Amino acid sequence: MTHPRILISNGNPMEEIVGFSRAVRVGPYIAVGGTAPVDSAGKTVGPGDVFAQTTQCFKIIEAALDQAGSGLLDIVRTRVILTDIDNWKPAIEARKAYCREARPVDTIMPVTRFENPEWLVEIEVDAVVAH
Repeated sequence: MTHPRILISNGNPMEEIVGFSRAVRVGPYIAVGGTAPVDSAGKTVGPGDVFAQTTQCFKIIEAALDQAGSGLLDIVRTRVILTDIDNWKPAIEARKAYCREARPVDTIMPVTRFENPEWLVEIEVDAVVAH
């Protein structure tokens, strides 16, 4: 049985230009791409505040999962990507509010920088809809 490929957009004009989606669902599997801490106007939320930025990333992820017919309880993996690995504690504190029930596996990793130097964190999520 072939499953349709469902592309989830959050209206970012770069999706069309560059060729990416906020999330993609194929059958029960959902992948949410690197999610940056931005508001609907593309402005950075919480400059200098890893907890606020991680929270914003998860709000965007939650909306994408909802669009995909899923939710936070379907998350099976998170990837917390930080520009400073020493910021892992506030990032994980923010993650807890969104992942405590599902208890997905997690990877925390550092990168040198993101496209926008104000971003301290990006989050990626994989989910599987079990129902």
